[in-house]
Amino acid sequence: MEKIVLSEQLLFFGNIKMPKGFEINKDELSKNILESKIQNKEFFCKSFDKLNTYIKEFINLEFDISIVNKKNWGNAYKPKTLTPPLIEVDPVDLKNSPDFTMLYGVNVEKCFVKIFYDDNRRKGRSWDIELTNNKFIMFPSTNIYIISNEQQDHLNFVQTITYEFN
Repeated sequence: MEKIVLSEQLLFFGNIKMPKGFEINKDELSKNILESKIQNKEFFCKSFDKLNTYIKEFINLEFDISIVNKKNWGNAYKPKTLTPPLIEVDPVDLKNSPDFTMLYGVNVEKCFVKIFYDDNRRKGRSWDIELTNNKFIMFPSTNIYIISNEQQDHLNFVQTITYEFN
């Protein structure tokens, strides 16, 4: 008897562990997220570069998966808000769609992510995870997800980066 895995869902998550002196500046990243929203454009800053480099190198070294950037943006979620269901692939243009979506908690409190997936006949399954400061969650871009800000006093800043296989 033999077994072969035809398909699997890759979900990566954890805290970003930067070397001393190379920490990610959450204030710089939050400021750039706000500026990019106001100016409606992608941004680049040192903290973003550190985060992005860490993720790509970590995934490559730990799991032998080579990825490159597709797109990046940040969002500031108002207190007591729930996003509509989000998905980063274009179903009519899968060739040019990203393979992975990565969410990073820049400056968050009581922020939760619900990722929807199918497990063969068991459809409509979901996985809930809290997104905390300096934590990332990376999952296939074909998955629908929802972000909720459950506290009532502050904006939650989340950095999103999409990747494709290299």
